[in-house]
Amino acid sequence: MSLLPSLWSSSSDKDPFHSLHREMNSLFEQFGRGLPSNWSNPDGRFLAPTVDVAETDDEMTVTAELPGVAEDDMHLSLVDNILTIKGEKKAEETKEDEDKKYRLVERSYGSFQRSIPLAFKADPDGVKASFKDGVLKVTIPKPADAEPKSSRIPIGKG
Repeated sequence: MSLLPSLWSSSSDKDPFHSLHREMNSLFEQFGRGLPSNWSNPDGRFLAPTVDVAETDDEMTVTAELPGVAEDDMHLSLVDNILTIKGEKKAEETKEDEDKKYRLVERSYGSFQRSIPLAFKADPDGVKASFKDGVLKVTIPKPADAEPKSSRIPIGKG
């Protein structure tokens, strides 16, 4: 590989792309620091609370951890068999120490939304939700005809 002219490189880095790569890695490592780990998903989306979905023969239960979110800042909806949890997280922390003469105020705000598709047609009137100690629990009863249907699909030759 031929190197670019010295105009494009520094004395310590002969390849400007190596330097760019190092800077980009540093940027991505710093991004997201300070966010609570339970507000990021494995796919990298931030401000999306972790959700547990459990299912029995009679109902589906969705549990979402929402620390620091007020009940008034949440909205639940069930549209076209998709349960959606929307909300806004508002946090402010103030620290003061007159002996050391410092004051620190940190604020964080952000909206979030999680949508969970249901494998059955739910009756919105039967859905129950409760919120206690930062944990939202939504219980969705299954209709009697919600049994999974399976059928064999024939595979044809190309």
